[in-house]
Amino acid sequence: MAASSASPKRLLIVILCMALMIMMGQKIQALDLEVTNNDQGSDGGKRFDAEIGKSGAMEMLDSASKFVWDTFRQQSPADRKNVQKISLIVESMPDKPSIVAYTIGEEIHLKSESMAGTQGDIKTGIRGVLYHEVTHVWQWFGNGNAPSGLTEGIADYVRLTAGLVDPNWVKPGGGDRWDEGYAVTAYFLQYCESVSSGFVANMNAKLAGGWDVGFFKDLTGKSVDELWNDYKAKYASPA
Repeated sequence: MAASSASPKRLLIVILCMALMIMMGQKIQALDLEVTNNDQGSDGGKRFDAEIGKSGAMEMLDSASKFVWDTFRQQSPADRKNVQKISLIVESMPDKPSIVAYTIGEEIHLKSESMAGTQGDIKTGIRGVLYHEVTHVWQWFGNGNAPSGLTEGIADYVRLTAGLVDPNWVKPGGGDRWDEGYAVTAYFLQYCESVSSGFVANMNAKLAGGWDVGFFKDLTGKSVDELWNDYKAKYASPA
């Protein structure tokens, strides 16, 4: 009888320990988000605070991270890069006229001037920019050897599939090279995804260990040149 009565107690202890471990794991895996506006006195900085704010920006960073995980099929933290914190810094960039934002490691820099010069609502545009930049935080870069056009294309692919297309983007089928980057490559990757479901997630997984143009054939059965030619033919104007 003593052994029988002790068994439920031991089971309860095991359950409590498992619950505690899960809670601790969730706490360890929680993503820390930080937003800093270093240009609050400017028109762009004021507009950021008024129309997006710290809480709005943190929501964008959080939702973008979750969307990237889904896109890369990384439901388990063990599958992702070891990122504990993402920082967003709003700042003036007078020496970078063609840049809206850039990412170094886990730190995203957003140009305040870009918000000052935007007509109408800025939320959708900034959300799109942050989805692109957050992708850079989480994606793999082939140990630094992957073409920048591919990694930028993957970031814009995430923005594309999130429904955050910039109205100034090139149209599907545009561009001269598969690795031209940004929207050109994003639409090409969308085509590759139609050829092989999970293509972008699998490509990102391969980039964790290095880079080889043969990855395209590994994943689709066709070389990147064959895929590009098929893609261009799909959007070619009828004779």
